[in-house]
Parts: sequence; structure tokens; C-alpha cells
Amino acid sequence: MDCWTTSVKVDEEFEKFVIRMNPPRVTVDNASSRKTTLIKVDSANKRGSLLEVVQILTDMNLIIRRAYISSDGEWFMDVFHVTDQHGNKLYEDDVAERIQQSLGPRARSFRSMRSVGVQAALEYNTIELTGRDRPGLLSEIFAVLTDHKCNVVAAEVWTHSSRMASVVYITDETTGSPIDDPDRLARIEQLLLSVLMEDRDRRSANTAVSVGGTHTERRLHQMMYADRDYDMMNLNSVGRGSNHHRKPLVTVENCSERGYTVVNLCCPDRPKLLFDTVCTLTDMQYVVYHATVIAEGPEAYQEYFVRHTDGCPISSEAERQRLIHCLEAAIKRRTSEGIRLELCSDDRIGLLSDVTRIFRENGLSVTRAEVTTRGSQAVNVFYVIDSAGNPLKSERIEAVRKEIGLTILRVKEEEYSMTSSPPPKESGRFSLGNIFKSRSEKFLYNLGLIKSYS
Repeated sequence: MDCWTTSVKVDEEFEKFVIRMNPPRVTVDNASSRKTTLIKVDSANKRGSLLEVVQILTDMNLIIRRAYISSDGEWFMDVFHVTDQHGNKLYEDDVAERIQQSLGPRARSFRSMRSVGVQAALEYNTIELTGRDRPGLLSEIFAVLTDHKCNVVAAEVWTHSSRMASVVYITDETTGSPIDDPDRLARIEQLLLSVLMEDRDRRSANTAVSVGGTHTERRLHQMMYADRDYDMMNLNSVGRGSNHHRKPLVTVENCSERGYTVVNLCCPDRPKLLFDTVCTLTDMQYVVYHATVIAEGPEAYQEYFVRHTDGCPISSEAERQRLIHCLEAAIKRRTSEGIRLELCSDDRIGLLSDVTRIFRENGLSVTRAEVTTRGSQAVNVFYVIDSAGNPLKSERIEAVRKEIGLTILRVKEEEYSMTSSPPPKESGRFSLGNIFKSRSEKFLYNLGLIKSYS
């Protein structure tokens, strides 16, 4: 074992020791705000602390209305103003305990497996796919899995900038257990790769099969980032799945007197927006030292004070532009265009293959999908557009619904659409510091350390 490996192991063990000696402290305050519940988290600081907390709150389906972050030094203190999905305060007695357990050292495996309805106790194979998006691709993927006696337990599919990434959880159709035959898995993987590579553009077609779980949405961000969906050549390409919504406003500037890079972001608010941006900053090797998030209206404002993991701010124009493009891509990946279709029916083998085949035969393409199994019920969401790029007429949707079942497939308007808010005035750089006179004073106020702020 070399010196570097030994040093890393020592650092990891020391970090675990510090966390055991200083476990995260979570408090829930329903008295300080009339409209929101305040969740305060403080603990010994370590890399990725902010993402862990935001990921847990997101997985609990909480809506973050405001957040004040401070993690400069050996300790981090975060304050989140949250509501449930209906805009109500939280009154469950065990909220603080659930968050604290999720942050504890024994909860790492729990955190890694939460998403898309897959429970940590289940065993399954995980399939990861990336490639160029095209009409009918999802139908072909599910057809391969059905033909090879695979049951899809859950899945999530994202498309952005003509690229597709998906994480699919499968079991053996007969046993309900993970497939343990390596030859069978290799055949499935090779067939899926062939499906992904049918298009003439074979760049970055990829498949991977494993046993176990991952945090699906975090992994999808990582896969699309590795696939360079933020690349301007892709963003400028015209084709199916390209997103014509207005761009988020992202600015990146150095604060030379304090040695930080200041990242400002403004776009229409939607659930999980904070998770998407923090996930991207973390995976791009940036550390958030301070942040303020305001998302109480149709627009969300986020301001981050960051440095690279080496302790330095951004040092080049190329790096600045890359961070801007990556944050724009992270925001737009989850904001899929199209009509939202919700499917709820008794689960059965081949259901997804049949439904996506009907979509394809009626000229519909899926831009995003969330597949969940709840007991014996399949609860799936699809965002669909016209494969040829034409406006999607209601007659086509109704024809598909009649073929699948009017009570099974329902149409729901997308509540959080990028087109729901008018574009902001072109005012160039904005700063939350101009909106709120004293971020640090407000942060201390919400911690209860001062009685008022100016």
C-alpha cells in the first residue's frame, strides 16, 4: 500500500471519528415563520455536507422556499425554510429524527438507494444507459428487456440537448430476484448497446449493468455531465428533444477581496432546483462556503460563494464559461418539454414495452419518464412530444388514451413549466446582495442568535 492510499484512508477514518464525536444536530422550528417550517442543521463540516442535506430534504418531498448556508471552517450551519408539496408547514413529530438518522454515519447506504420508488430493502440489477436520443428509443429499450424476461421495477429517463440518459432497475421475471447469470447479463447489455448505437452518431453510447442501487437523480446528472450534454455544439443542435424554453440567467464572477467565486442564478422556480444546482457544483469539484436561496415566488434566486476543492477561485474565462453552461444544462435537464401523461394500472410484465410501443406507433416521442412500482400498481409519468417536431394535437393524445385505456392514462398539465413565467428584463448581472442588504445578519437572525436585522 503506497503512502497516498494510506493517507487517504487515515483522512477518511479521521472524518468518521469527527462525525461520531460531533453528530449532526437537527432542529425543527414552527414558531419563527408564519408560512414555513425552519429546519436548522449544524455539524462538523466535510466535503459534500450541503449536498447530503439538500438530497435528504428533496427525497422527503419537501419544498425549499429559502435557504441560508454557511460552511466556512470546520463547522457548517444551514437553515432551510420548507413546506410540504401543498405549501403547508410540517407538523409531523419525527421530522428532525428522520433527517438526523439520514445524516448519520450508518445511513450512507440508505441515502445512496433512495429514488424513483425503489426501496433500499429490494434487490435488483441496475442498468445505466446513455446515448443519442431519437424517436422510439425508449420503446426499443423496454422491448429488449421484455424479450429477455426482465421485469422493470423502476426507471427514470432524462433527455436533453439530443442526448438521453436512463437508470433502469430490473429483476428476473420468474424469480423476482436479481439476475445472477453473467452470460445473460452480458447478452442484455450487448443488445441494449446495439439499440443505442443504431443511429449514425455513435458518440458516447454506453451501457452498464450492476447489482445494487444508486441515487438515481444524482447519477443521471453525473451521466449527462460525463456525456457532455452541456457542450455548446449539442446545445445549438436542432432536433428532437431540444429545449426551446428560455435560458436560465447564470453569472459567475470572482470576488477578489475575499478569494471566492460568486455564482448567481435566476430562473423560474420548480421542485428540486436547489438539488440540481448543488449536485452540479459538487460534481464539478466546487465547495460551497456560503449561499443564499430565495424561492418564494415564480422566480428562484440563488447565490453561491464557492472555491475549487484546491481552495482557489475560478482562474480562467474558459472555466467560467464551462461552469455557466453546466449549470444551465443541469437546470434544463429536468424541465422537459411536452405533455405530461400519468399512467396508473395493475403492474404486469411487458406493460412498459406495450405503452411505449403505442406511443411510437402514434408518432409520440418520450422526452422524460419516471417509472415506479408501488405494490402491485404501476405508477408511471411520461412527457411526450410529436416525433416530427409538429405541434401535438389533442386528437392524437385522445387516440392514444383510448388505445391504452382512458381511466389508465390521464393527461395532466405540467405545473412547473419553464414557460410559466415571462422572461426577465435583460439587466445583466444581478446580486442577491442587492435584494437583501445583509445576508449574514439574516442568517444569524434565523439561527436565533440575534433578535433583529436591518
